[in-house]
Amino acid sequence: MARYEINGGHPLNGTVTISGAKNAAVAILPAALLVSGKCRIENVPNISDVRILMSILDGMGAKIVTPEPGVVEIDCADIHCSEPDQQLVRRMRASYYLMGALLGRFGRAHVALPGGCNFASRPIDQHIKGFLALGADVDETEEYVALTPGQEGLHGGRISLDMASVGATVNIMLAATLLPGQTIIENAAKEPHIVDLANFLNTMGARITGAGTDTVKIRGVNALRGGTYAIIPDQIEAGTYLAAVTAVGGNVLVQNVIPKHMECITSKLQEMGAKVINYDDSIRIMRTGKLRQTTVKTRPYPGFPTDMQAQVCVCMALAGGTSRLTESVYETRFFGYCTELESMGASIRISGKTATVTGVDHLTGSTVFAHDLRAGAALVIAGLAARGTTFVEHIHFIERGYENLVEKLRALGADICRVEDES
Repeated sequence: MARYEINGGHPLNGTVTISGAKNAAVAILPAALLVSGKCRIENVPNISDVRILMSILDGMGAKIVTPEPGVVEIDCADIHCSEPDQQLVRRMRASYYLMGALLGRFGRAHVALPGGCNFASRPIDQHIKGFLALGADVDETEEYVALTPGQEGLHGGRISLDMASVGATVNIMLAATLLPGQTIIENAAKEPHIVDLANFLNTMGARITGAGTDTVKIRGVNALRGGTYAIIPDQIEAGTYLAAVTAVGGNVLVQNVIPKHMECITSKLQEMGAKVINYDDSIRIMRTGKLRQTTVKTRPYPGFPTDMQAQVCVCMALAGGTSRLTESVYETRFFGYCTELESMGASIRISGKTATVTGVDHLTGSTVFAHDLRAGAALVIAGLAARGTTFVEHIHFIERGYENLVEKLRALGADICRVEDES
């Protein structure tokens, strides 16, 4: 097992280039199952979740080529399997998108229940609700979900989601793209990668409107053709570097971003004392003075993202006064990383959905354990800001979603290295 060794206290300065969006990539790669020709997908992040998903598709018979870094060419014409490798599926949460893609491609699917980050209870009841509305019969056990056509066959339908579930919105879009009739998703998720998936599918010939609004409409088509598409930049990776500069101090130009996607994050960092300058496709962030307290409540996009909750908590831990952080998406997301931050000297009190964070003068290096992807990123930020040496264990969680994290941070002046366990 590898770990990160971080010697903290070095301001971050320079330029960092953001990779393609993880959350878009893990939806768009399964969407290639719906395409009859070859897809060329650009700006694909080189992260473990993407590599696992490519292994799943390869095992099902897809022809996959990576002609250059960040580019994947995929041809799923010869896939005839509707049951992907169970062990690989269980290694990542977003593998559940194979359910919708396979249902749309073959009219049936048999997919093991996924793994990934287990920071909260994340049921797939809204996914199932969507599949049922499209005419599928659903056999769900503790181990897998099996989808088959119902008595009336598969067809478009109207689904009103009980919550604006990103995963359910993606899965319904995938399942409905090739179905006859129109599908309407009400209370749809509006995150940037929902729009990116719709743009990818429309580039290939789908007829999807309303992505990014409360109501998404999918008019089924007979087939999708091949084409080329570039994935959007990663909002959360960019936010993580912005939070790191806010916590540690420095002056960094964050390149390859969509500033509009970042406003929900940068507005809070500015409240805390960071200076932010937006350009067309980059953001400069500077922080030299003391941090100020703030209040944050996570919400679906365009609100403050739950995937940035842990990172901003580190900034709060170093700010003057008392900050409050409320989690409204995944209620138990605090429990893993706050204990780790407290071992570094943070003062955090949790009551229900809210963490009350009283700022301290400094954090102290310690050995800490990542419990999920974003909590792990937060611990890296804490290590960068801390006095002394921090060891971050269980870094496989972090490498699920951050491309070349160590190299990018070292280029900004951080003292961080990846250490392989000799045992």
